[in-house]
Amino acid sequence: MLDEHAARDSVVAAADRLFYARGVQAVGMDAVRAEAGVSLKRIYGLFQSKEDLVVAVLALRTRQWDDGVAAAAADAGSPRERILAVFDFLDAWFREDGFRGCAFINSFGELGATSPRIADAVRGHKEAFRGHVLGLVREAGLPDTVALQVVLLAEGAQTTAAITHDTGVARAARGAAEALLAAAETRTP
Repeated sequence: MLDEHAARDSVVAAADRLFYARGVQAVGMDAVRAEAGVSLKRIYGLFQSKEDLVVAVLALRTRQWDDGVAAAAADAGSPRERILAVFDFLDAWFREDGFRGCAFINSFGELGATSPRIADAVRGHKEAFRGHVLGLVREAGLPDTVALQVVLLAEGAQTTAAITHDTGVARAARGAAEALLAAAETRTP
């Protein structure tokens, strides 16, 4: 029998796989039980509601995103290179089997209007990413407005890649980000 931490991790990982592949509303808790190999009684002992489980899945996705962005930027020597590394991370992610777009955008689209907790989790993730990019933009000595522009390129790339299945979208967004950064650098004294 799994200890509480292992059972929680198993349930969150199973729910993440199922929710991402099928959508949150299309997946019942029985499917999560079967995928995780954890009884419904235990699942509801760990998560009082499906909403609690979705929030936990989004927390997992935030950690995965942060780790992926950090790994992509690990060898970058400058803030500019770390900004562009976001698009390298996206490029690798878009090429993964089963890519279905941004789990945060997907969850917000399904549940953001009816679940303030899920909407807050999505907003928190998106605001943290914007803050991360803003920090890099400031390190590069560029105007703060560049951060939102870079974030919009990354967010737009995620949505476009999910809808079109075009794996080249991240490279195109990276090219646009390079042009944006170059233009901002020439305008910055």
